[in-house]
Amino acid sequence: MAGDPAERAELVHLLAARRATAALDRAHPHITFSLLHWVLDTWADEPAREVFRQGAALLADRYRELGLNQLLPIDRVWVGVRSTRPDAFGGFHHPNQGYRHVQLASVVTRYGRLSDPRPAPPELVALDLLRSYAHDCLHWGSFREYRLRNGQVVRSRYGINRRDAHGRTYSARDEDGAVSTRNLGVVMEGATDREARAIAAAVADRLGLAGRIAPPDRIAFRDTTGRLEPSDVDHAEPGGATRFHLAMAAYEHGVGARYQRFLTETGGADTAALHGLVVAAMIGGDLSGLTGWLDRRLGPRAFPRIFRSPAYTGPDPGD
Repeated sequence: MAGDPAERAELVHLLAARRATAALDRAHPHITFSLLHWVLDTWADEPAREVFRQGAALLADRYRELGLNQLLPIDRVWVGVRSTRPDAFGGFHHPNQGYRHVQLASVVTRYGRLSDPRPAPPELVALDLLRSYAHDCLHWGSFREYRLRNGQVVRSRYGINRRDAHGRTYSARDEDGAVSTRNLGVVMEGATDREARAIAAAVADRLGLAGRIAPPDRIAFRDTTGRLEPSDVDHAEPGGATRFHLAMAAYEHGVGARYQRFLTETGGADTAALHGLVVAAMIGGDLSGLTGWLDRRLGPRAFPRIFRSPAYTGPDPGD
């Protein structure tokens, strides 16, 4: 946390109060939530339990390599398991869910029709939940800095992104229809989900899940493992899953595909190295490795030339 001791003390007090009174289910009054560790304990399907068990071990090892030595506590993950709405369809792309940085907690939903007590294929439910958890572990573990502004708590730095004294972000929004990105929020979200999908794919391959998933869930399986085909993002199954597939397609166009294009345009044959530097900088908050790599490849001050918005008035990384 930034600021003088008095400001830091007030920040600690305000953040602690918000985290102690978190009621993360209020945005979804029609959904019944349970904590992740309770959900895992109630799974009767052993193959599904094995999906999450092996995935959690993989993500712990992978994130430790990247500099993240602790994972989001599973008692800080709320899982939506049932809904009174007949058309409610849960999973990674359910609206208004994900990590809540002020509360240090995550809100997710199980994949499938939430009004149907019969779950979708249990191993796919587990794989989708693993992706959500791996995704939010990186959000939870990313560097962050808070300040007080007009009595309000403001996150002034997050990962490789930052805001100036007026609240303006370092990079501008991408234009509508953009096929690549120069927005740090999209870069961080894309990098986060690339890691989560890679972990899901590794577990799926190790356990041979691809052959056990039948239509119409194969599109969700390919999405969860990062193996969507071009036709998938233009396809929507009939019924309640339609909005889920539309949200999946929008996310892929707006985040996944744009981040991949950014890596290719900027990193060339070294996309894996660039991606690793992005994630390591997100976790540690030290951008010197990333900015140095970009400078050597693209010339001096490559990071601000690529990302800085004309409206931003604060310092550049390293200043």
